[in-house]
Amino acid sequence: MKKLIGRKVGMTQIFDDKGNVTGVTVIEAGPNYVTQVKTAENDGYMAVQLGFGEVEARRLTRGELGHLGQLKPNEKHPKRREIAVPVLRHLEEARVKEVTVKEGDVMKADVFQIGEYVDVTGTMKGRGFAGGIKRHGFHRQKKTHGASDRERAPGSIGAGTTPGRVEKGQPMAGHYGNTTMTSVRLKVMMVDPERNLIAVRGSVPGANGGIVVIKAASKG
Repeated sequence: MKKLIGRKVGMTQIFDDKGNVTGVTVIEAGPNYVTQVKTAENDGYMAVQLGFGEVEARRLTRGELGHLGQLKPNEKHPKRREIAVPVLRHLEEARVKEVTVKEGDVMKADVFQIGEYVDVTGTMKGRGFAGGIKRHGFHRQKKTHGASDRERAPGSIGAGTTPGRVEKGQPMAGHYGNTTMTSVRLKVMMVDPERNLIAVRGSVPGANGGIVVIKAASKG
């Protein structure tokens, strides 16, 4: 299973033996803990749930702590789960065709190898309310002939008599960013299992410190 939850560290450069430079994004990819294994018999499908990001127990609800096996069974709750994982903040599920791990296992950055291609999913930076030029790449209008306050206005937004309304999906000003985005087919340039770091070529969605999900490339 080639999937990990990580945290974006930032961008840097890597030089090869010939002196060529490549811009890369460094991701703290692990350790990930297997917090749950789902089977077709119990859940209707097969999947592995991973956990990442150790936090203090007070930051999670009792239900979340119970799911991670942090609450001991007692007379009132004799069927509480007992798995050896820390208190983890971020959980992510991966569907699998065959389960090769068990609850409590640890997965590190060496899941991926140098030269492999991965897809990285993260949350874009939020840019608030933005106009059409910033949000959709519109051109500004002319500054001449009295258009003193029309340079960045959207202009016409629809036809007149037919259809007599604004079409759905018309690009206009609005909330920009803070959405889930995936960068596809990024080449793995460096893997450091000791520090759980992975460097991928190119940019990754989100700000430094943001949570990302790395998985094997779905295309190509």
